[in-house]
Amino acid sequence: MKDFLNFCLRLLVKVALHLYFHRIYVEGKQNIPKNRPVILVANHQNALIDPLLLATHTRLNPHFLTRASVFKNPIAAKLLHLIRMLPVYRVRDGFSSIQKNENTFNQTFEVLRKNGTVIIFAEGSHSLQRFIRPLSKGFTRMAFGLKEKYPELEPVILPVGINFSAHKRSGSVVRIIFGEAIPVDMPPAKSGLLTKKVQESVKDLMVEIPSENYEKNLAELLDKGVDLSSPIAVKNYFENGKVNIPVGNPSLLPNKLMKIYHFPLFLIWLWLRPKIKDTVFYSTFKFLIGFCLALIWYLILLGLALETSIGAWAIAILFLGLVSLWTNQNPQE
Repeated sequence: MKDFLNFCLRLLVKVALHLYFHRIYVEGKQNIPKNRPVILVANHQNALIDPLLLATHTRLNPHFLTRASVFKNPIAAKLLHLIRMLPVYRVRDGFSSIQKNENTFNQTFEVLRKNGTVIIFAEGSHSLQRFIRPLSKGFTRMAFGLKEKYPELEPVILPVGINFSAHKRSGSVVRIIFGEAIPVDMPPAKSGLLTKKVQESVKDLMVEIPSENYEKNLAELLDKGVDLSSPIAVKNYFENGKVNIPVGNPSLLPNKLMKIYHFPLFLIWLWLRPKIKDTVFYSTFKFLIGFCLALIWYLILLGLALETSIGAWAIAILFLGLVSLWTNQNPQE
């Protein structure tokens, strides 16, 4: 039953993500291993949106490692366990809490033993800035710990880059790129070498804007119309100064109409936005508002269409709202 509920939830989330984003591109699917323990290491720029994209756009049916603080609420903890998230304790959670990681690692070993997948955002935190930060050693500890416990297994590290044209906006473009799997075929003493190899692989799969003069470089890319979801386009511009296929500025009319036709949801967002301290979570909360409340809004409109004298208006708003949602497109940022 738990697996069935997880499948249904992932299907609903996938449909909702394709309505929230204008386009979702997935590249390198041929690099996803079959019948192997997979530790998937990805960059982390968009809070809950990142794991949702990876959970719904692969056939891996993965488990996730996420910070333990989000499990404090009992209801949230049950929901997180349902979607296969496992807690990771950090130093800031208290030294005694770190010891609980042993149980989490044992759970990941059992997942991997069955040729399952565990996703870890090894940068350790999220950021809207488009460059890779140093990777923590958690994934190498997991890989070598698995080999120590089950020497017959042959785990691999699967590097992934997740790239957004606009992190905080609906109607933007996402590009998920899977790199070539990296075998864990070296002794634990060379874990630093494995970390470096994975870091370089993830870096090649994501848009990399130099941290020095970051805002100036970003403004230049936006001005020239470089596709910010494409690592190749950004790298080509920095190396050659060329833009092969410029990205134009879309009309904002569909986005404005979407807000009008979904005005109760938009009002909730306007009320909630000042309360969000970390802007990396903007897209997460926008998506969750739509995912949890859009269907209720559509059912209200349908009820008005069937049972009241304003039925024609209600059905028109319902139809135009769905059209505006499908055509919504926002500029890069």
